[in-house]
Amino acid sequence: MTRTLVIANQKGGVGKSTSVMNLGVALAERGLRVLLIDLDPQGGLTAAFGIDTYDIRRSAFSLVMHSHISLARVMRPVRERVALVPASIDLAAGEIHLASKPDRALRLRQSLQRSRIPFDYILIDTPPGLGIMNANGLVAADEVFIPVQCQYLAMRGVRALMDTVVRIKNSINPTLRLCGLFGTMYRPESRHAQEVVDELRSVFGPKMFKTLIDYDDIVAEAPVAGLSMLEYMPRHPIAEGYRVLAEEVMRGRLNK
Repeated sequence: MTRTLVIANQKGGVGKSTSVMNLGVALAERGLRVLLIDLDPQGGLTAAFGIDTYDIRRSAFSLVMHSHISLARVMRPVRERVALVPASIDLAAGEIHLASKPDRALRLRQSLQRSRIPFDYILIDTPPGLGIMNANGLVAADEVFIPVQCQYLAMRGVRALMDTVVRIKNSINPTLRLCGLFGTMYRPESRHAQEVVDELRSVFGPKMFKTLIDYDDIVAEAPVAGLSMLEYMPRHPIAEGYRVLAEEVMRGRLNK
């Protein structure tokens, strides 16, 4: 059975796209079939795979705007066992086009339900903010997965997102649940970073994953080469961190 996770945080720059790419590749390393969906008009996930977001004929925009466009016509293989629904610049106008549609938050879910293509995991990357594209991700998903930069201001954005999750769950997607949170850009030598992690663990308890993804400038180099960290530097601690995170997601073993 397919598990569909939406990776969301209303704050930008917390490592959503990086995490979707690396987690997806880590799951594929374990022999799982993975679909990645880029709902962010900035197209960071798409660009990380070396695809020009300004030169795409069919994209996630096609899925949410046109019911006759199938998933098979939009997705493209990017790795063995990994396929991508790319983002295009058109997504920036999607919020305006969909604003008056009564089913504006259901479009992605309806497209995925029409698909017969088997995947073990679907990971949905979302833009910063809490707009219609984010709502499409939350409605299409079974679980919410939240990357939190290990800084105080990033932590504050989680509350607004959780409020939105509750509203979506109560009104449109009753099966939606919190998969968990995990820390990104963690600096082991920073007392502030550790205080943020301690606070998150005190608030969310077993929903805070044990894995922390460290900060390192080298993470920015991998997308330039069109590679995940697992391919760019397979033995780097961050690459290993995403492998461990994938194991936590697969087994549901959260820090207790």
